[in-house]
Amino acid sequence: MWLEWLVAWSWSLDGLRDCIATGIQSVRDCDSTAVVTVACLLVMFVWYCYHVGREQPRPHVSVNSLLQGVDASVLQNGSMYCQSPECVRCMHHDGLNQKLYHNLQEYAKRYSWSGMGRIHKAIREQGRYLSSQPSIQKPEVFFLPDLPTTPYFSRDAQKHDVELLERNFQAILCEFETLYKAFSNCSLPQGWKVNSTPSGEWFTFDFVNQGVCVPRNCRKCPRTYRLLGSLRTCIGNNVFGNACISVLSPGTVITEHYGPTNIRIRCHLGLKTPSGCELVVGGEPQCWAEGRCLLFDDSFLHTAFHEGSAEDGPRVVFMVDLWHPNVAAAERQALDFIFAPGR
Repeated sequence: MWLEWLVAWSWSLDGLRDCIATGIQSVRDCDSTAVVTVACLLVMFVWYCYHVGREQPRPHVSVNSLLQGVDASVLQNGSMYCQSPECVRCMHHDGLNQKLYHNLQEYAKRYSWSGMGRIHKAIREQGRYLSSQPSIQKPEVFFLPDLPTTPYFSRDAQKHDVELLERNFQAILCEFETLYKAFSNCSLPQGWKVNSTPSGEWFTFDFVNQGVCVPRNCRKCPRTYRLLGSLRTCIGNNVFGNACISVLSPGTVITEHYGPTNIRIRCHLGLKTPSGCELVVGGEPQCWAEGRCLLFDDSFLHTAFHEGSAEDGPRVVFMVDLWHPNVAAAERQALDFIFAPGR
């Protein structure tokens, strides 16, 4: 047995020696240029393997870091417009559920399935949820089940952010007034967007539009922009997140409509609230108050109007989308991934 092993080992060494000798002779016979080329390709391949191996998944960007990451080519008049035919907000429901489930699977592979039960259930039965919802609440894109349902929320729902916004009321109002002076020089200053209404005029000045920051507008209102970065529950990393200044001129009516999802609370901080202005959510009317936040679920049928006179001036609110308080931290992270802008 030992003899057979020694013979086999000797044969292996002979084979290895012959292989090495053959390789050395091949290199000697090759042109030096070819050898250098092969060596360069080998180095490039090793570098590529190292680079791919150490690359981490793209992190979710914060509102602060989005300022440096927006392509100016997708901005029109300072506002972000959808550029992708794959956008989950614009896609028909036929292909939406399949895309969402693919995104959820990708998230679970990178992170974990832990805490994903409700989101998995929502995607699996999304068609049934959306078709069976009562007409008073019918989100257009995504419904997360088992969330408390109410048209309006108390200030305590997101107490920290509400109090922070109200403490900075004067700073936001001051920056708005500086912006609004430009209307005396032209009909629509740069950065403002006109929204469709059956009567009157509705203007918005976006800071975050469908999860993407608008750098030019944020630079014009630095204190408001910094405030957004201080909010704990601001939705800044997915297509359901928005922040803007919203202006209704006297005589304006916003057509009744539904928001895209129930995972958020829309917060309005009153900046200028003349009489004759009202918000109606789920059939319940409420009035804004200057320096105070009004929280509501915009997946309910809602409308707003300004029936005041021209002397009353516009109704102005600072609007920001906050997370619904009953969406857990793990779910927020997953939803940011699944509904990331451009995904």
